[in-house]
Amino acid sequence: MNKSVSSIIISSFLLSIFIGSVLLMLPFATRYGSLLPEDALFTATSAVTVTGLIVVDTATHFTTFGQVVILALLQIGGLGFMTFSTFGILIMGKSFTLQEKTIIENDFTTGTYKNVRELVINIIVVTFGVELLGAVLLYLQMDQLHGFQRVFSALFHSISAFCNAGFSIFSNSFENYKAHWGINSVLMVLIILGGLGFLVMNEVSLFVRRKIKRLARFSLHSKLVFVSSGILIFAGFGIIFLEEVLNPNNHQPFTTTILTSLFQSVSARTAGFNTINLNIFSSASIFIMLLLMFIGASPGSTGGGIKTTSAGVVYGYFRSRIQGRERVNLFYRNIPSKTIEKAFMAVIISFLLISFFFIILLTLEPTMNMTDLLFEIVSAFGTVGLSKGITAELSILSKMIVSLTMFIGRVGPLTLLIAISKKESRAVMKYPEDHIMIG
Repeated sequence: MNKSVSSIIISSFLLSIFIGSVLLMLPFATRYGSLLPEDALFTATSAVTVTGLIVVDTATHFTTFGQVVILALLQIGGLGFMTFSTFGILIMGKSFTLQEKTIIENDFTTGTYKNVRELVINIIVVTFGVELLGAVLLYLQMDQLHGFQRVFSALFHSISAFCNAGFSIFSNSFENYKAHWGINSVLMVLIILGGLGFLVMNEVSLFVRRKIKRLARFSLHSKLVFVSSGILIFAGFGIIFLEEVLNPNNHQPFTTTILTSLFQSVSARTAGFNTINLNIFSSASIFIMLLLMFIGASPGSTGGGIKTTSAGVVYGYFRSRIQGRERVNLFYRNIPSKTIEKAFMAVIISFLLISFFFIILLTLEPTMNMTDLLFEIVSAFGTVGLSKGITAELSILSKMIVSLTMFIGRVGPLTLLIAISKKESRAVMKYPEDHIMIG
C-alpha cells in the first residue's frame, strides 16, 4: 500500500527530529553531560526545520560529533524531504502516480517541468556544488582559524547559509566579522541563492550555459521571484540603514552600518545569522525585520515564510483593483484566480497561526517583553532563527510551543498544497446572491 506524499513528508520530518534528538542526547555529543530531552528536541526541530533558534550555545555546548549531527539535520531539512523522497523512489525504480508527479512538479517547479528525474538530480548537484564553492571561498577568508577548525567552520557555515538555517559554531554568530566585506558577501550570496528556489536556480544555470539566451525567456515565476526578492532586500536595507544611522544606541562606523544593515536585511529573509546584537537595533528596524521574516524566501527553496510569490500576487491584486482592472496581471501575464486564492490563504492562515501561538506565549511568559516574544514566534514560524536572546529563558512548555511553531512553519505550506490538490470538484447548491456593506 503506497503512502501519500504528504504522509511521507510529515513522517520523514518527525522521524528525523526523533533520531536527531536521540543522537544529541548521547553523552559524547555534548561537552557538559547529556542534553535535556526538551532541549534536544528543540535543537533537532530547529535544525530539521532549518530555523536556527537555539537553547544552548552550538559552539561551546556540543562536541564535534554533536555539531556534525546538527549539520546533517539542517542539510536534510534544507534540501527538503520532497527531494529525498523523490530521489529515493527513483533509485528504487518506483514509478510515480499522476497525483504524486503533479505535487512534486508543483512544489519544485511551476508545473511546467516535465522530467522529474532530471529535476531531482539537478537539485542535488546544484545544492552540493554551491555549498562546496561557498565553503572554499569562506575557507580562503577565515585566516584567523587554522587546521581542522578552519575547514569545518567553512563547510558548516556554507551549508548553514545556503540552507537558510542560521546555525553557527561561533558563539556570537558573525558579530566578529561584521566589518569583513568578503565573508559577509559570500554568506549573503549563499543565503540569497538558497532562498530563490530550485526552479529559479535551474533557470539561472540554463542561462549561464546559454540554453536560455535572453532574460525575457525566464518563466513568470522566476521574474516575480527576482523582482520581489530584490525589492525586499534593498527596501529593507534602505530603511534599516536610515534607522540605524539615526539610532543613538548604534555607535558603529558609517561603512560598518552599511554592511550590517544590508546583511540583516538579507538574513531576515529566513537565514538567521546576525552580525550585530539585535537588542541595539531601533524599534523601526525590528519592525522591518518582522515583515521580512513574515514574507520569507521563495517557493521550492530552503527558506520559509509566506513566500515572495504570495506577497507579489497579493500586491498585484491590490494594484489591479486600484487601477480599476478586473484581471490581475504581472509581467504582461494574467494570474489565475486559484493562484490568487492560494496567495491570500497563505497570508491569512500564516497570520492567524502566528497570532494564536503569540497569544499562548504571552500567557505562558507574562514577565517577558511583548516585542521580544513576537519577534521569537515570527522567527520560528518563518524558520528564520533570529532572536533577541530570550530562547534559552523560555519555560519548557514555551519551548515546546516554539518547536511546534517551527514544525508547522516548515511543513505547513506543503501539506496545505497537497490537501488542496486532493479536493475533488463536486456539484454544490447555488444560493441567491445578496449584498453586505463593507468599509
